[in-house]
Amino acid sequence: MTTAFVLAGGASLGAIEAGMLEALYERGIQADVFVGTSAGALNAGFAASNTQTVESAQRLQAAWRGTKRGDVFPLSPLTALRAFFGRSDHLVSDRGLRRIVAQRVGDTARLEHARVKLAVVVTDLLQGDERLLDSGPSGPALLASAAIPAVYPPVEIDGRLYVDGGVADNTPLSQALALGADTVYVLPTGVSVQLERAPASALGMAVHAFNLLLHARLRHEIATFRDSAKLVVLPPPWPLTVLPTDFSHADDLIASGLENARRALAQPHPAGAPTDTAIARLREPSG
Repeated sequence: MTTAFVLAGGASLGAIEAGMLEALYERGIQADVFVGTSAGALNAGFAASNTQTVESAQRLQAAWRGTKRGDVFPLSPLTALRAFFGRSDHLVSDRGLRRIVAQRVGDTARLEHARVKLAVVVTDLLQGDERLLDSGPSGPALLASAAIPAVYPPVEIDGRLYVDGGVADNTPLSQALALGADTVYVLPTGVSVQLERAPASALGMAVHAFNLLLHARLRHEIATFRDSAKLVVLPPPWPLTVLPTDFSHADDLIASGLENARRALAQPHPAGAPTDTAIARLREPSG
């Protein structure tokens, strides 16, 4: 039996997954393999590099609480101006993201050196297809998986340019199955809906629109693969009114992820009921 945890991207909404991990660890549910994309790849990198305990999940939560928007998206008028005039391929420096990657993976210099198997999804910028990285230096792989196109610069690995894995597969359920998982816990971040107002900045609008676009494939993959393995999709918060660029609500997101997952996993048949609830929530934005 091989159990996989699949962690979706979602920028600041990744804090939800830190709460979900605590709920899983509380019940003694542990992963044999972590598969992640974007913010989910950063969480997966941390989780795979540490013991799978409640205390470990709480350390990840503390990291999310200490993360500010400026840490992730350090805005610079000069960088933005260069992008506007076509002299740069990105709006934001990735120096803050590099620091976060280093903090999350610690001494795990290579993906294959993690405590349990770790795989992250990236998108080949030139070919447009997804690639699963499960060996090689951790830093560039995690950085590439979170490199939102046009927001961050692409990352070069072995002569190829890669960007955010969410472009190709934001919740890599199919990749977990390809790695031999027969039990898969999916940790989605959901999607921001019922907003009181549209994002005020170009960066906020771009990241929010990107997250909306990525949302559709998860619904398709759940419908496609739900009979291929024991599939447990933990319900994301609903309604979710926090934008992916807003890092000031980590406490609320963590608590919501934790409580939703606790309720779902406490149901008599967790392989079905949480998945059905999650599907209902994932379909809400499109009606």
